[in-house]
Amino acid sequence: MSKTIEQIREANRQYVENFGEKGKLPIPPEKKIAILTCMDARLDPEKFAGLDEGDAHVVRNAGGRASDDAIRSLIVSHKLLGTDTWYVIHHTDCGMETFTDTIMADLLSKSLEAAARDENGWHNISENGGSGEGKNINWLTIADQQSSVIEDVKTIRNHPLVSKKIKIYGFIYDVKTGKLEEVEEASKAGRPRL
Repeated sequence: MSKTIEQIREANRQYVENFGEKGKLPIPPEKKIAILTCMDARLDPEKFAGLDEGDAHVVRNAGGRASDDAIRSLIVSHKLLGTDTWYVIHHTDCGMETFTDTIMADLLSKSLEAAARDENGWHNISENGGSGEGKNINWLTIADQQSSVIEDVKTIRNHPLVSKKIKIYGFIYDVKTGKLEEVEEASKAGRPRL
C-alpha cells in the first residue's frame, strides 16, 4: 500500500475529530467570491487570500486558465450559488510557461508516461507508444503572465452566459514572496457592464 494513501487516511481521521460545526456550513460561499487559479501545489488560495472553509469557491486547473470547464464552474457559482465577484489569479514560475502546444502534442504522440525536463527542455523518459490526440487540444500554455491574465479576464467577461454585473479582477501571485499583484488592465476589462 502506498505511504501517501496512509498519510491521507491518517490526516483525514484527525480532520474528522476536529470537524466541529463545519457540517453546518451553507452551500453558497459566505463571501460571494470565486477564484480561478492554477493547480500548482505551491499555491494555497485560502491562505494567500485570507479565506476560511465556506468563504469562497476555488476553481483550479493547469495555469488557472479560463477553459470551457472553468467558465462552466464560474457560471454555476454565480447563477445557482450567488457569487458576484471573481478573481483570476495566475502565478510566477508557472509550468504552463515551459512548453507549447506543439511540444506537448509531440511528447504525447510518442509516450503517455511522465516526461522530464532538463536544460534542453522537455523529453520523454521512454517512448513506448503514445497518441496523436494531443494535437487536437488547446493546452492554454502561457507565453506571458500579464497577457494571459488579461486574455482570461476578457474571455470570461465576454462569455455570453456570464452576467455583466459580475466584477472580475486579475492578479499574479508571486511564488517567491507570496504577494498578489493586481493586473490593472485585466481588472479594468473585468469591470461590470451595466
